[in-house]
Amino acid sequence: MAAPNGTLNCEDFSMFQEVLKTMRSIDDRIVHSLNTTVPTASFSSRVDASQTCKQLYESLLEAHLSRDRAIKTCIARTSEVVSQLREERAKDSDNMTTLRLLRKEQTKLKLMRSELNVEEVVNDRSLKVFSERCRIHYMPPTVQ
Repeated sequence: MAAPNGTLNCEDFSMFQEVLKTMRSIDDRIVHSLNTTVPTASFSSRVDASQTCKQLYESLLEAHLSRDRAIKTCIARTSEVVSQLREERAKDSDNMTTLRLLRKEQTKLKLMRSELNVEEVVNDRSLKVFSERCRIHYMPPTVQ
């Protein structure tokens, strides 16, 4: 998740979710985008629907890949933190601060992993709507 300064922000889960929400805006607006860019039969001569659908598909795919990379990067980073905290706990099992931090990071990791499932649902929904509306104008090389 890109923070305002351009770095990835995986530490704060609420910020992680906010950035994901922003990154999902293309999927949230897919129906509107299709309605405003893909012409009905009576207007098809004025707009190149196949080119419009191709560009929209490429934008969707780019957004999906970008979010997938961002989520997986944060999962990897948080997993590293969890591993480090487990090592610290193994050295000093009575340290309550370490135990609390470990539980907090484990919870965050579980929530981040659940975002991968959410991402799959969002992507499937967007590609289904895209396919319904653009299938006569443009067929993607391979629908992923």
